[in-house]
Amino acid sequence: MTTRVGLFVFDEVEVLDFAGPYEVFTTASRVHRRTQPVGPEPFSVVTISRYGGRVTTRAGLRIEADHTIAEHPDVDLLIVPGGVVAAELEKPAVIRWIEQTANKAPLTASVCTGAFLLAEAGLLNGRTATTHWEDLDDLRQAFPGVNVLPGRRWIDQGSVVTSGGISAGIDMSLHLVERLAGRELAVKTARQMEFDWTENG
Repeated sequence: MTTRVGLFVFDEVEVLDFAGPYEVFTTASRVHRRTQPVGPEPFSVVTISRYGGRVTTRAGLRIEADHTIAEHPDVDLLIVPGGVVAAELEKPAVIRWIEQTANKAPLTASVCTGAFLLAEAGLLNGRTATTHWEDLDDLRQAFPGVNVLPGRRWIDQGSVVTSGGISAGIDMSLHLVERLAGRELAVKTARQMEFDWTENG
């Protein structure tokens, strides 16, 4: 069975926050095909933005989102990256979509300050979570119902997984590959990417 990964992208998104997970899941499928060329791939990845089309990242890179939040295929894993999220936090339609999509998807994850968007959608209430080290105090103050932990690359809370900043999203995504498709594929994916995987969050 193929796990469809939906990556939410928005203006001022941090490039590696979404590109790291994108690379992990697409590489995992590529590595899988080497030994199992017939049959479904373990992962497919789509990008989703509020209106679809062009998004300008925090560093100025321009990308084209595949789908809009109003019209996209169902996803099994929703990933919300970070960056400058202040504008997204003020968009009720975006927050409502994150909440509704997370309620339907078996898994939801955030990278870096994407945790603020999950928290605003009510997904981190009563849970333990993490974010970029610079933003830990802000997350605690804004959302006192979240148990915010420092010094963690990622934290798995079952249906919700959060990661620290930027490159930590790669560690988290490799963990999710292991969880969804097995340790062997996760190890091979990390090796293919020449990435020193921090396996324990």
